[in-house]
Amino acid sequence: MTCSRAQLIHRMTNDITFDRKFDLKPGQVEEVAPGVRRLLCDNPSPFTFKGTVSYIVGRGEVAIIDPGPDEPAHVAALLDAVRNETVAYIFITHTHVDHSPATAAIKAATGATTLGEGPHRPARPLNIGEAPRLDASADTDFRPDHAIADGEVVAIKDFAVEAIATPGHTANHMAFALRGTELLFPGDHVMGWNTSIVAPPDGAMSDYMASLDKLSRRSERIYLPGHGGAIHDAEGFVKQYIAHRLGREHAILARLHEGEADIPALVQAIYTGLDPRLVGAAGLTTLAHLEDLVARGLVETDGTPAIAGHYRLRR
Repeated sequence: MTCSRAQLIHRMTNDITFDRKFDLKPGQVEEVAPGVRRLLCDNPSPFTFKGTVSYIVGRGEVAIIDPGPDEPAHVAALLDAVRNETVAYIFITHTHVDHSPATAAIKAATGATTLGEGPHRPARPLNIGEAPRLDASADTDFRPDHAIADGEVVAIKDFAVEAIATPGHTANHMAFALRGTELLFPGDHVMGWNTSIVAPPDGAMSDYMASLDKLSRRSERIYLPGHGGAIHDAEGFVKQYIAHRLGREHAILARLHEGEADIPALVQAIYTGLDPRLVGAAGLTTLAHLEDLVARGLVETDGTPAIAGHYRLRR
């Protein structure tokens, strides 16, 4: 039996087993693993799921991973959770407004040292007339006290935190692993409830895929992401993520095999059942795929790949 194009694309791109059960209440402190607590910020959206999850690592002397948006109630809940403890470090996975802006308030209250890859920046040089597309969602004020490097290890009382450069979702994205445990904090690079957006010029698909490959070769089995619940069998889940992205790529090429198309036509063809609020994000992630395909010589367009461009298979 032959499949229609729609059926084929559905098979290519719907291969991840998502878990959207997440009942943590905003402001509630929950121990999610030995020595690791989490709190949910009340900032739900189509992009943040139930909200941003902040983590507290250790007891007595602690580190906070991703303090979240500058929401007074969430800042107060975090500070209350670490009352009578020493906050030594604040680790930032990346500089989107739902992850890093609360850093300033937490640092002011605790004197903690802030660590991140660096300030927000585009993943590639901007084209003529181009502006960062996610400017409204970027925290351009954040500057880490210490620019942490890939592979660097920072010790607190109970744990050693290893930094893992994972560019792709943003150019400055970092994951953090707890040495001697099965735990890794992937930020927004890998999430259990949905796939991550890769939106040029802030993110790049080639970087994103390389970072997925990097994570797939690590030993941690449990991921604690920036949105949603824990991911178990992380190795298998990352493989699903990789297969999904390759499926999107193949679906784009399958549609272009039928003829030239612009990004709205590609989105309509390859994203089935898409929430209308996510059409713009889907277009940007499609652009990220197209930038990569053009760079690899599989697809061509007139001039530089752009959101308004038309694309065709390379002759």
